[in-house]
Amino acid sequence: MFKKILIANRGEIACRVIRTARDMGIQTVAVYSDADDGAMHMRMADEAVHIGPAAAAESYLIIEKIINACKETGAEAVHPGYGFLSENQAFADALAKENIAFIGPGKRAIASMGDKIESKKLAHEAGVNTVPGHMDLIDDADHAVKISTEIGYPVMIKASAGGGGKGMRVAYNDEEAREGFQSAKNEAISSFGDDRIFIEKFVVDPRHIEIQVLADKHGNCIYLGERECSIQRRHQKVIEEAPSPFLDEALRKAMGEQAVALAKEVDYHSAGTVEFIVGADRNFYFLEMNTRLQVEHPVTELVTGIDLVEQMIRVANGEALTIRQEDVKLNGWAIESRLYAEDPYRGFLPSIGRLSHYRAPEGENVRVDTGVTEGSEITMFYDPMIAKLCTYGPDRETAIQEMSRALDAYDVQGIAHNINFLNAVCNHPRFIEGRLTTGFIAEEYPEGFIGVDLSDDRYNAMVAVAALVHLRRAARTVFGVVESEGSEWVVSEGLDRHTEIVAEDADGGIDVTVGGKVLAVRSEWVPGDRCVHAEINGDLVVVQVDTSKGILRLTHGGAVLDLAVRRPRLAELAKLMPVKVAPDMSRFLLCPMPGMVISVNVEVGDEVKAGHPLAVVEAMKMENILRAEQDGVVAAVKAKAGDTLAVDDVILEFE
Repeated sequence: MFKKILIANRGEIACRVIRTARDMGIQTVAVYSDADDGAMHMRMADEAVHIGPAAAAESYLIIEKIINACKETGAEAVHPGYGFLSENQAFADALAKENIAFIGPGKRAIASMGDKIESKKLAHEAGVNTVPGHMDLIDDADHAVKISTEIGYPVMIKASAGGGGKGMRVAYNDEEAREGFQSAKNEAISSFGDDRIFIEKFVVDPRHIEIQVLADKHGNCIYLGERECSIQRRHQKVIEEAPSPFLDEALRKAMGEQAVALAKEVDYHSAGTVEFIVGADRNFYFLEMNTRLQVEHPVTELVTGIDLVEQMIRVANGEALTIRQEDVKLNGWAIESRLYAEDPYRGFLPSIGRLSHYRAPEGENVRVDTGVTEGSEITMFYDPMIAKLCTYGPDRETAIQEMSRALDAYDVQGIAHNINFLNAVCNHPRFIEGRLTTGFIAEEYPEGFIGVDLSDDRYNAMVAVAALVHLRRAARTVFGVVESEGSEWVVSEGLDRHTEIVAEDADGGIDVTVGGKVLAVRSEWVPGDRCVHAEINGDLVVVQVDTSKGILRLTHGGAVLDLAVRRPRLAELAKLMPVKVAPDMSRFLLCPMPGMVISVNVEVGDEVKAGHPLAVVEAMKMENILRAEQDGVVAAVKAKAGDTLAVDDVILEFE
């Protein structure tokens, strides 16, 4: 077995590999850029080597620097994680020349499956169903429009070397095909150093289901069930689960056997994933094969009990699989939510900054894969994923309930994040029913995410929690004096919603009467705790509470409630308070995220219509087109291509 391996990656996946290597008694080497100096993966490893500036193109993507780090530390093998150099044939070749083992597949598999165009051709020739499309390269925007018209809209414009949602655009007309081609091309060259583009038919209302395969160098290959990855935004997975609520055993077997056949065709060894689009008619089509470990691999590990990283290391060391197909059993249900540094209330724009407070949930059925701790910096240089939260249960319903409670308990401060959005999805009736497609988010949140309206019962439960928090805080005043006697209160949300309650002390908590119903709230919460774990009429409820702004901000189930608990007379007086009006910023185009200006598409004096593209800003390896929200005339241009902007920096001013 290898004595020392180097992980050519960063963040949570580097930490993930280090944990398994440590359990196997293998020493580890981390690499880090300027931006990652002091990061968790660097501190977890036995050794760490600095490889350059923050930009990935000057550090994590430089093959020579990784090889030099191996030579410097004596690492015998390299695990690439995912992204970066994980599917780079030149990297695998360079390691082979230095007699350093690559913990991944062989040259043929990387070459044939890593190229999306060639992989589709090979799959087609092998008799695998493929999505209709144009398998040759697209020359320019005009060519993209021509091919898109021939295939028939909608179409998917994709980078040949793409992955992780980068370099992908859906186009429904000629204009979107032109824009999508250029954006996909730019993202492809930025993320992968390869700007080749192809186009295929976009299958409406598909499910995205992938098969995990595992193969050794002795001709053995098995499949480890499937993962449902249909909850996506901008073609990037958000929530995944294993198994899929759509597949039965017959369809699982058919897809698994086809995935194994394709893997054997390219002499695959290591862990890999064959992705399929599955229609409502249960027909499935080959999409692509990822010749690496997938981000969502933990859900497969939870339902199979198989450590995929360990298997990858053993296969790279030349060992034969000890697991046979008949040994693979799917037990229970697992769900993964990807926690991103992004603001779902502002169109999911990226967020950067320092994690001023970070507490991950814990529990027997909770798994958190992360590369950050409290105080970590989220920068603009890398993917915005903070962590992967996984929950497990004997069935799907239990796994969802565990996920919702874990999200309620996940406390992240200092940056914007998508926890509330994830919780909203998990509690959505359509998600709970398992009626999933890749269009789920676009269909259920067509105007973006604006929060969640809780049911009356859940809202009243939050009112009861607010009462508990208020009374326990009042009992801890500097003089130890509780407010004037009486059990009647009014819990107000803004000026429009007021709930009259009666709150009375009880053993271990309080009893709150709301609308004639008594809610028995029992909790050990004390002032200073940011998370309330309570039982309400016997049901476990988890609520985050922030008391720093004079009101009680409760976060639960994807909803954020600003509640004030007052005596009835004070509640009446509070209604008379004036409301502060926000300033009018409609005359300005503000940068919605920290990032670099790629282009400004207008000049002073230009007339623009609503929807007109005004500028392009790149953040966290994704291009974002900023459009006019209304008609107007450009009065001033305040930024230019190449400028690095902060949130709310002015790009344009209108007359």
